[in-house]
Amino acid sequence: MPKDDPETTKLKTELANLAKSIKEKAEAVRDNASMGGAGPKPGKAATKKLLKGHINKVTCVHFSGDSRHAVSGSLDGKLIVWDCWTGNKMQVIPLRSAWVMTAVFSDSGNMVACGGMDNMLTIYDLNNRDSNGVAKMLREVTGYEGFLSSARFLDDKSLVTGSGDMKVQHIDVDSGKRLLDMKGHNGDVAALSLKPADNNVFVTGSVDRTARLWDLRTPGCTQTLWGHESDVNSVSFHSSSVMFVTCSEDKTVRLWDIRSDQEVCQYKANTPNSSFTSVGVSNSGRLIFGSSDDSTVHMWDVEGTHNGVLAGHDNRITQLAVAPAGFALATSSWDQNVRIWGL
Repeated sequence: MPKDDPETTKLKTELANLAKSIKEKAEAVRDNASMGGAGPKPGKAATKKLLKGHINKVTCVHFSGDSRHAVSGSLDGKLIVWDCWTGNKMQVIPLRSAWVMTAVFSDSGNMVACGGMDNMLTIYDLNNRDSNGVAKMLREVTGYEGFLSSARFLDDKSLVTGSGDMKVQHIDVDSGKRLLDMKGHNGDVAALSLKPADNNVFVTGSVDRTARLWDLRTPGCTQTLWGHESDVNSVSFHSSSVMFVTCSEDKTVRLWDIRSDQEVCQYKANTPNSSFTSVGVSNSGRLIFGSSDDSTVHMWDVEGTHNGVLAGHDNRITQLAVAPAGFALATSSWDQNVRIWGL
């Protein structure tokens, strides 16, 4: 890269000073009220089911609304729908492209959707099968100008997606049409999380190092929160609906308060080189989970106390999902397995 000219150097210095000033002012007005002190250390969480069936890296996992079934996607070119209570495979769905990055269940359990490096969203109807017993493809939504990194069903009629073209889109399932096409991020959208009890609001994380809040009723980005020093890999709303959690390549997990428009708490692993890939929050809102490339899931009390790790995977954990009922955690990994942990 060519060296910066004097004017560019001056502008970069001014920008850094401005960012520092904003952080100092935000820190000065932060509400330091306690959240109630650290709770008791949770009981020992353990692997309840080890789900084997994929023959390549598992990139994603997501629970159905019934907390019993889950879908996983893998670079072996398959989606597998699991019964997490028995460990049985309910369906195996072959994909046209093996480069799947996200796979999600609808709350009703009627549909799954996936996407990745094929730059499209594919939706399957689990209740209708072809002559081979495979779920029928309901819709293919094309037109993305980048990879599909994240998706969430709002209901059986629509879903929202985030993609590598820096866009957030609202998709109608029946027609495949884009109801909304919103720009806001300055880099690839990496993750997406819906607000509890109000699916019109959701938060996204991006490689532009920010987390942004969106509202489908007032199309466009409604709030931007920054502070991470590298790509934001994952986001998850807190059960309170007024906070959310992010994780980043900067080796931190952070809790943000929407009302005060700033970071509330920062969490780090007890091992210095652990980078985080995915985050989740317990239903009580008391425990924060962060999956890592060190093959474990780190747990913290919301106050910041590190409560240990969930160990069992043999390679990088790519994604974690908390069951809607709150009693289990699912993790996918490069070790080709999915683990269900009892909480």
